[in-house]
Amino acid sequence: MSASVGLPEGLERAASALPGDADAIRPANGDPGALLRALDGEAAARVLGWLLVNEPDAGAELAECWADEPDVASGPLARLRVDELPKSGRKALSRVRHRLRSRGIEFGEAPPAAVVAKLPPIEEDLEAAFLSAIDPRGTRIVYLAESNPTGGVRLFELVLDDERGVVEFEVYATGRSKARQFLRDLRGRERFPAVEAPADSVRALVQKIAAGQPASRPLPRGFIENRAHVAVSKPGALTPGALAQEALGTTTDAKALARAVELVRTLEIGPWPTASAVLEKVAERIQELAKSPLVVSPAARRERAESLLAEAQAEVYAEPAAGQTVQRLTESAFVFWKTGREEDAKACLAAAQSFREGVGGENPVARALLETVFASVLAGLEEPAPREAEPSLLVKP
Repeated sequence: MSASVGLPEGLERAASALPGDADAIRPANGDPGALLRALDGEAAARVLGWLLVNEPDAGAELAECWADEPDVASGPLARLRVDELPKSGRKALSRVRHRLRSRGIEFGEAPPAAVVAKLPPIEEDLEAAFLSAIDPRGTRIVYLAESNPTGGVRLFELVLDDERGVVEFEVYATGRSKARQFLRDLRGRERFPAVEAPADSVRALVQKIAAGQPASRPLPRGFIENRAHVAVSKPGALTPGALAQEALGTTTDAKALARAVELVRTLEIGPWPTASAVLEKVAERIQELAKSPLVVSPAARRERAESLLAEAQAEVYAEPAAGQTVQRLTESAFVFWKTGREEDAKACLAAAQSFREGVGGENPVARALLETVFASVLAGLEEPAPREAEPSLLVKP
């Protein structure tokens, strides 16, 4: 009887769960006969028992294959206790034993110390999700880890940007201990440490960003192939930022907004420049102002630059930039919240609400973000303006 694809995969999982038997399981390469000859009676029963409990289809297939091998009566099929298997495993083992009895092979009462009872506990499924803070350009890294059906862990790494969508995607296969160590190290990063979040919330975030993927930037191929693992969440799942808002509420009081401005100025959030052509025009006009010999006072130049920023603010933060900034501020709140900085989380939520209400001159956070984007250009206003050369008193012949 030939083994199907399901049996080799099930045996690989058994090898990961039963490391003491792995050296016999893996060299058999999924061949039932080779496996039976490589295991002693107790080990064979242990492997078959694990499959019947955890991978019933593969277990049933292995039992059927082994039933065609000689001398099965004293082998693993006689050692297992049917009453200690789940329903699907009981049916598979009973079916095989019935077939063997019809060929004159009898099964006595299984030993009191049943092998199934000695099976190692099934290792719990691993599912974890982590996300970093949003960097000054507006990108962040997300990690999703899940148990690999063939053993170990699959680790998905995504680079997300509310404006550019899913920027990068990678998937890795590794062992559980290495995966757990890697995820622990994420928390200890000095800059942009990652925080843990509910996996379904992270999937909801990925799903939301992928839904807004720009037409000019196709989704990475690996993401498309693994979309069901990283971007399909349970109905009603909230993004991490929405969880923070649900827990902390929203305020737009002056104190919270002032703290948000301070977070922008210290580069803990923002400035998240958009790809808007408006930014380029404003930068050019400020540079022209810095070079103008007509406005020589630094204070006057600074006042004129403030006026330029006020005029450009509403245009720079028109949709979709306003919505993207709301999303970034809200998601930043989750990171602050989970790192014990609740007041800073509330400041981000207040800033997000101020963007929802408008991005005109009365939005101090929008102004702070713009000033930070143009910090180097604005610094040039403090330098003396170039003076035109005075006309020479000498007349050339």
